[in-house]
Amino acid sequence: MAQNLKHPRETLTLSTGRQVDYMSLPVLAESAGIDLDGLPYSVRILLESVARRQGEPGFAPAHLDALSAWTPGGTRSELPFLPGRILLQDFTGVPCVVDLAALRSASTRAGADPARIEPMLRTDLVIDHSVQLDETGTACALQHNMEIEFRRNAERYRFLKWGQNAFDTLNVLPPGLGICHQVNMEHLADVVSVREDGLACPDTLVGTDSHTTTINCLGVLGWGVGGIEAEAALLGQPMPMLSPRVVGFRFTGRLREGVTATDLALTVVRMLREKGVVGHFVEFFGDGVEALSLADRCPVANMAPEYGATTGFFPVDGRTIEYLRETGRTEEHCELVEQYCRAQGLWREPGAAAPGYDDTLELDLGEVESAIAGPRKPHEQMTLSGLPEEFGEDFGRESGPREADVPDYGTLRDGAVIIASVTSCTNTSNPDLMIGAALVARKAAERGLRPPYYTRTSFAPGSRVVRDYLEKAGLMDAFDALGFQVAAYGCATCIGNSGPCPAAVDQAVREHGLNVAAVLSGNRNFEGRVSPLTRANYLCSPPLVIAYALAGRVDIDLSAEPVGHDRDGQPVYLRDLWFTEEELAQYRPMTADPASYRAQYGDQDRVNPEWNRLAAPGGAVFEWEADSTYVREPPFFEGCGQPAGKLDDVREAAILALLGDFITTDHISPAGEIPKDGPAAAYLRGHGVDDADFNSFGSRRGNHEVMMRGTFANIRIRNRLVEREGGWTKYLGGDGSEQECSIFEASERYRADGRPMVVVAGKMYGAGSSRDWAAKGPALLGVRAVIAESFERIHRSNLVGMGVIPFQFREGETAQTLGLSGRERITIEGLARLKPGGDVEVVARPPGGGELRFTAVSRVDTDLEREYIRHGGVLRYVLRKMLNTED
Repeated sequence: MAQNLKHPRETLTLSTGRQVDYMSLPVLAESAGIDLDGLPYSVRILLESVARRQGEPGFAPAHLDALSAWTPGGTRSELPFLPGRILLQDFTGVPCVVDLAALRSASTRAGADPARIEPMLRTDLVIDHSVQLDETGTACALQHNMEIEFRRNAERYRFLKWGQNAFDTLNVLPPGLGICHQVNMEHLADVVSVREDGLACPDTLVGTDSHTTTINCLGVLGWGVGGIEAEAALLGQPMPMLSPRVVGFRFTGRLREGVTATDLALTVVRMLREKGVVGHFVEFFGDGVEALSLADRCPVANMAPEYGATTGFFPVDGRTIEYLRETGRTEEHCELVEQYCRAQGLWREPGAAAPGYDDTLELDLGEVESAIAGPRKPHEQMTLSGLPEEFGEDFGRESGPREADVPDYGTLRDGAVIIASVTSCTNTSNPDLMIGAALVARKAAERGLRPPYYTRTSFAPGSRVVRDYLEKAGLMDAFDALGFQVAAYGCATCIGNSGPCPAAVDQAVREHGLNVAAVLSGNRNFEGRVSPLTRANYLCSPPLVIAYALAGRVDIDLSAEPVGHDRDGQPVYLRDLWFTEEELAQYRPMTADPASYRAQYGDQDRVNPEWNRLAAPGGAVFEWEADSTYVREPPFFEGCGQPAGKLDDVREAAILALLGDFITTDHISPAGEIPKDGPAAAYLRGHGVDDADFNSFGSRRGNHEVMMRGTFANIRIRNRLVEREGGWTKYLGGDGSEQECSIFEASERYRADGRPMVVVAGKMYGAGSSRDWAAKGPALLGVRAVIAESFERIHRSNLVGMGVIPFQFREGETAQTLGLSGRERITIEGLARLKPGGDVEVVARPPGGGELRFTAVSRVDTDLEREYIRHGGVLRYVLRKMLNTED
């Protein structure tokens, strides 16, 4: 059928006289007999992409035929996807550029032209993840943190400047500009792009951060992928995917006054986690969507990884155009977006009939309540009144609070809030939330309320525009008065760069084993992420962060108990501080100034003069420094000058770790502080690095030696082979001996023995951030396969991208039901005949003799992914194709 489809280039004429061509979806649909109105809007965008790319490598008529036949509940089919652009942040971006540099080095050694290694797609890298909050609560915090950031990261930044100069299509946005997702919304996103050949098309992207889905609020189809997938895509390799199952989520009614977009997002997260939408597209529709500003839609789209979906999509409508105007896009571009989307059937009209969906669910916005989520997962939602009881149940407060006197810091106790941070792209993208938090802060300051001394407060907006409009509104002083001075423009606390707590607080928490808390307006609260001190981490709206900071504890019912007492000793309740719709409306016009956005993004040299002064090496091929502890040439491409050969079975593998449910990429991938007693610290000291200069794991992602040593080293990970938390396991010798040691040390010994390794886990293995090192690390340790009950979408793809084979237990079977102890030797047979979704035989041999056989299901989902596995990963596959050594 696809060979007979009409693909005419039709023309739009704008009011300026400019003419823009496009490929007409309605004409394509008519010629193919497709009910375009019956397709979800996100599927329409995929259809346009596959149709437009017919004739390009990897795109076949059969793909278009299959997607044209999409129906609710229909069979899912394999299709390629190549986005229009790539979005990187620096934690995942540095390894990406390292790999590109390594590819050029490998090409040079093979006698090929290194310039062939060049991003084929527009690639934007925003430096936003590395800033740490070393100083907070002072007027100079921002300046001092930026100075420290450059001192710590100068080597990384010089390398990124080399990359910006060496690669024509790589654009690096300097530190201090904002968080990549908010910058994407306010500046980078086109909604409709015009290619070099003059053809208009939907703006699509993938990003190396889970929360790339933020951009779905603008009607831009994009999602997070691993850095490995992104690298393959930017080198022109289409990403294999399955045609999506799409869940429609109907909103009705409107939010009640005082209920925030954060409360809505947390409610949606809980509902969709309960529904089960892992790997699905979610598309929002219904009359309630009109009642949400685009900024209100942002937290809902941002948190798609928390409800497990690939996307949380809002189609383009009038709110989109309104936002584009407010953020400084030109009038001509706004007209192009509206005309194009209307012509293509991509414009959602109020009251329009819903498309067909595989499944639906519904929420009356009027039923949403103020909410908080925690203490460990974003979908653990509760009401404000329910938090005290939940905290007690989570942390065993049967005998009441334990207390520890802390000199000069008042009294610390279980439930104390030691970190309170207004942070993250999730909520600082929403002006109502920022204004609301400022109003709560101002009213509290006027009553004489302050956070207790032990609460470390910080403010890290996702954009410089936020401070600009708060200052114009006269509200920045309210944040400052409570110790929430701007300390960074970056992810900060949300990524784990919360900085050190005062020494006395740190000492008291550790010595007395206190269960203290962090409260942040972020999207992630996994164990060990925010701070090594806080076992309880709660997500909530920025105004509630202010309130809990004032209360100084989380075991409080803010709906009924006073936040604190004023200068006269009178109780002050949350209702006394909360903002009204009338107050928000008074300040909204100040947040929608196009000139402010143009000024902040128009002169990026002004943002960070130190970045401009930074000297960078030149040349098309990077000159690796053998003694660098930040950037080293990785070993991923060794042997690529030879054909791949067949896929060997896994034989007599040791189980490196036996893990439970919801093992996140925070547990697997090195993140946050580098523990002073771990293998990574020993490596750095051995290379002359002082403890004070360790920096973070994230900042050293360009050094595989550091990252290998931090893999599976999270302080809260629980390996069932040992009795304690942390990155420990048992090395099981061939003579039957056992020795408890670090996972890194065990892997070194197994590799010396010539034994492969596997990891065994429970449900949702690899949930969380799209960290490529959660796959790179295990691959370098020698892990050949992971057998789990289920996988999070991005991590499964990352494993395949590194040549690690994901297998899934059959329904109803687990490591526990099969009786696996972790001491077995594992053989996986028949891999040379591995089929997508096919069964394999697993043989587990315990130390005492005998064997257990069970069947596992391959989660290598496509034929192309099987090729990636055979080559040892997608980048090795791409390099062999470029060097013509593939067989």
